[in-house]
Amino acid sequence: MEEAEDLRRYHVVVNDEEQYSIWPDGSDVPSGWRTVGVSGDRATCLAHIDEVWTDLRPRGLREWLAAQS
Repeated sequence: MEEAEDLRRYHVVVNDEEQYSIWPDGSDVPSGWRTVGVSGDRATCLAHIDEVWTDLRPRGLREWLAAQS
């Protein structure tokens, strides 16, 4: 059985650790997250995340590792 097409609109959100997600348009963004100005269908939002989120490690870990070098 094919999965039903998701026709909802989303916006891309990011937290202070620079981790990305999508959130349904019209819903309150969870505490600790903010929108990045990209919205559209699920595929569009996920494509944007794939393009910009190239290092999946949290920001705090990246900074800690850089300080150890």
